[in-house]
Amino acid sequence: MIRRLTGLAFSLLFASAVSVFADQPLGPVAPKPEMNARTITTLLFQTKPGARPDFSNKYLVYLDLSELNFKGANLAHSDFYGTDFTGANLKGADLSHTRLDRSVLMRADLSGANLSGATILRPTIYADLSNNVLDAPHFSGANLTDVHVQAELSGSDFRGADLSRANFYPLEGRPGEGTLATAYRNILKYCDFSGARMTDANMERTVLWFAKFTGANLRDVNFRDADLSRADFAGADIAGADFTRADLDGANFVGAIGIAEAKGLGQAINLDRAQR
Repeated sequence: MIRRLTGLAFSLLFASAVSVFADQPLGPVAPKPEMNARTITTLLFQTKPGARPDFSNKYLVYLDLSELNFKGANLAHSDFYGTDFTGANLKGADLSHTRLDRSVLMRADLSGANLSGATILRPTIYADLSNNVLDAPHFSGANLTDVHVQAELSGSDFRGADLSRANFYPLEGRPGEGTLATAYRNILKYCDFSGARMTDANMERTVLWFAKFTGANLRDVNFRDADLSRADFAGADIAGADFTRADLDGANFVGAIGIAEAKGLGQAINLDRAQR
């Protein structure tokens, strides 16, 4: 009797998680998706030229959707927890308010996609422990406004993307915050943010070695405690950006705009080793 009740309670818990996903996107993850990979592949194949496939508001977790061409599909408000998008063509797709937590994004092309309000928490980005940056996904020209990211995305292309109010703060607001239960830093080494719009983005604690911010709008970005060693800010607008305790070893500020209005430079680390 106790076993039956336990099994019933377990089933109800997962059923509840599915039904309330829109309101509680970080709830438990039921193992069975609404559609299987074969059905999705067939529907994409049958989509006529110029038409836009619609997979919005779906529960599509733990699927193998690698190498698929989504033809700019509407995937808004869907749950892709643990889903494999290796090599997928997601150019121009609507992924707004989706959950991509624990998804596989190796070599995924999200150029021009709408990821506003999405969560990308602890995805798989590299094929092995060598962390080959050639495996990194592409986000050039994407809408990443209000996105929440906890990841290593070293080598990713964010050129011309809109990261306004993007949240890259690594610690979670739950029990275990600041412990080994959560990542201490996001890692975005060698990323290209050239021409990106990043106003009010939170990059606190992020490792940004050799990141390229040339011509980017970085007004009011939070770089507190970030590692910006060798980062290039040439032509970037950094007015109001906060560099308190940021490591600026070898960073290039030659030609940066608004440096007089930047915050926290007096408390930055290795400012004397930066180029100005």
